[in-house]
Amino acid sequence: MAYGTVNTDIVSDSSGGRLAPISSVFRNRIINGGCVIDQRNAGASVTITNTSNTTYTLDRWGAYGSQASKFSVQQNAGSATPPVGYSKYLGVTSLSAYSVLTADYFNLLQYIEGYNIADLGWGTANAKTVTLSFQVYSSLTGTFGGSLSNASNYSYPFTYTISSANTWTTISVTIAGPTSGTWATDNSRGIQLSFGLGSGATGYAGTAGSWSANYYLTATGTVSVVGTNGATFYITGVQLEVGSSATGYEYRQYTTEMQLCQRYYEKSYDTNVVAGTASSLGEFFATGTSDSGGNCYASIRFAVLKRAQATMTGYKGDGTGTGSWQYERSGSSGSFASNFDAVGYGGFRCYTNNGSAGFTATVIYGHWTASAEL
Repeated sequence: MAYGTVNTDIVSDSSGGRLAPISSVFRNRIINGGCVIDQRNAGASVTITNTSNTTYTLDRWGAYGSQASKFSVQQNAGSATPPVGYSKYLGVTSLSAYSVLTADYFNLLQYIEGYNIADLGWGTANAKTVTLSFQVYSSLTGTFGGSLSNASNYSYPFTYTISSANTWTTISVTIAGPTSGTWATDNSRGIQLSFGLGSGATGYAGTAGSWSANYYLTATGTVSVVGTNGATFYITGVQLEVGSSATGYEYRQYTTEMQLCQRYYEKSYDTNVVAGTASSLGEFFATGTSDSGGNCYASIRFAVLKRAQATMTGYKGDGTGTGSWQYERSGSSGSFASNFDAVGYGGFRCYTNNGSAGFTATVIYGHWTASAEL
């Protein structure tokens, strides 16, 4: 069967009855579960300092902490050998021996778009069971935790055990779908998957093994990664699928995985170039004439339709400025604030007033990023 097709072979039961077709692709609701794509940082370490919003690290993977600078995230941090069959992992390193306060929380997360979980029927009598599986490695041992939630007020805390330090361990957690709670089925947050890195006794940690009308990020009584200076927590091969048992990790072609990521974040730079770096590779150039108001316009199409209207950021190709592009026209050159308008799901427009009305030939050029994260 060619990649990208659906196996519609009809399976028969022992009595010869015909069962539903089996889909062989896109079983995994997690994007970049193998941690191979890192558009924002190109493998560089990121210290989590923002305590009010999610910091995105590897594509689709966010990190959050109620206190700043307690851990860092990096693709293949520590240069451990990935588990067999994988080349990349997401690595967390604790930056201090922090004693977690009762209301503190530190976690990794991925938001799954509502469109991608609509078939689960969560919140109804027909809610489907799912299985979460992953490969995990830590310098610590004991009972660790995480949760599935609606990112608001309904969640299922779970636990898992790492028995051997610095050893890749295969984990599988099966969760019966919730028959209550509100679960988005549009382009907003459908499910939040969280992995706890340390949590206080109140607010964001709950009893493992059952659904609760609370927003929990992890289970109570679990290991605090941020509590040990230099402690590590590595993860890869993350899969969330329908069913009561884990199947083999679903590998998707790199191009397909990249396109799935680009629905939420895209940049004009090459994959291995961090936004803001001096680079002309991929820089957008537009040649035209200014209108009677001195404006010159460039229309750009995204590679992939965005989840929602993106937040745009411009960069000068010479690496000297954020929020600006450059222009050249007869007798003049310089930079201008990168004005983005007509931002739709499929593209946008950048324009400048170059100070020369009357249809002067002008070139405008620069880089951009577009974020439509959940």
